[in-house]
Amino acid sequence: VVVPHAGIVNRLLWMQERYGLVAGERVLQKTPFGFDVSVWEFFWPLITGGALVVARPGGHRDPAYVAGLIREAGVSTVHFVPSMLEVFLREPAAGECAGLRRVVCSGEALPTSVVERFFEVFDGVELHNLYGPTEASVDVTSWECAPGRGGSVPIGRPVANTRVFVLDGGLSPVSPGVVGELYLAGVQLARGYVGRAGLSAERFVACPYAVEPGERMYRTGDLVRWTREGQLEYVGRADD
Repeated sequence: VVVPHAGIVNRLLWMQERYGLVAGERVLQKTPFGFDVSVWEFFWPLITGGALVVARPGGHRDPAYVAGLIREAGVSTVHFVPSMLEVFLREPAAGECAGLRRVVCSGEALPTSVVERFFEVFDGVELHNLYGPTEASVDVTSWECAPGRGGSVPIGRPVANTRVFVLDGGLSPVSPGVVGELYLAGVQLARGYVGRAGLSAERFVACPYAVEPGERMYRTGDLVRWTREGQLEYVGRADD
């Protein structure tokens, strides 16, 4: 996937505006660099005066090691895919991470049971559920979780300079509560797939709601719906 620098820069600047990392805060880099999440783990602290704490290779698979590193290095921000967060929350030492300020989740659907367990283990720590494909510079929507909310966990609303559309088979917007396919547009969109012109044309299509001539949108293949509160809720895959 050819992702322009402008998309990644937008993603990083949005993250700083939204979460406000301050000088001296420490971000844990534990995602293997072949995965897109590693991009913000590496660069967000480095462009904001924060510090980067690098986990040992393979350390992300060991919840006891991760908990110890967070505690000993004074890490304030860490990312987990939901399935690994669930494992981490079973680790007795997880609750001893006193300096932790925020946990970011993405990469999988975040179960309500994991959110509930998170707030049982941590008091005063933020939990954020982010959604996005590599084809759109890592993440395109965000939602801050809260204890006791119940129901499925939303994926939230779009990040800065990003637009989302929930469309039917004729590319018309659907009403709130109605399931449709999620399409993405904006500065974070990739240019396409390297050496795969046919697939690029299939997934990156002309945007009927373009604000600039020739604008495209990305067809995610994900099924979502708008809630009455104006948040996106993930339902499943169109090809399931």
